[in-house]
Amino acid sequence: MIVLGLTGSIGMGKSAVAVMFRDHGVPVFDADAAVHRLQAAGGALVPAIEAAFPGTTGAAGVDRGRLGRAVLGDPAALARLEAIVHPAVAAARRDFLNGQSGSDIVVLDIPLLFEKGGAESVDAVVVVSAPAEVQHARVLARPGMTADRFAAILALQMPDADKRARADFLIDTGIPIIDTAARVGALVACLRDHGVRYCAACAKLSSIPKPPA
Repeated sequence: MIVLGLTGSIGMGKSAVAVMFRDHGVPVFDADAAVHRLQAAGGALVPAIEAAFPGTTGAAGVDRGRLGRAVLGDPAALARLEAIVHPAVAAARRDFLNGQSGSDIVVLDIPLLFEKGGAESVDAVVVVSAPAEVQHARVLARPGMTADRFAAILALQMPDADKRARADFLIDTGIPIIDTAARVGALVACLRDHGVRYCAACAKLSSIPKPPA
């Protein structure tokens, strides 16, 4: 089984690319979705988060807006939150992988894959990227997003250029969506036919479409 790490900075289109992998029959573990489940009403993490950050939960579970305000810009608070969340997400990821013994390829969709050292535990990394102006427009169009909040989020993420440099495969979402989907399809087909080492060499030779640096 080939385990791909899927990552990309905020607003780069990673979620859309994850759907494209699913369209080709590739199971995807969505780390963000796992966090949402764990923090929803009755979720396993709600009591611990309320204890660490009083007033950030309610009948619907964790209030992500309140929790975000409690940790954004405060490294110590963010570290406390991560110490609660990350072990639970890791356990969910292990459960997912244990249930995929019949799959030839699986994807781990993890926003901070490089930042938290997760790249070492996958067979190859797929980085989703787009031009900075496209990213900027996408993110600032989100409800409640401000330029200051966007800057604060970016400060927690590895620069896009560094992610691109470390990628085994790059998927460009700054092009027409049909072309992005074609690149995902080409990658899945190559991996199924030849495996990671061959496909990584193909990518370096541009046999598998790879957007320019």
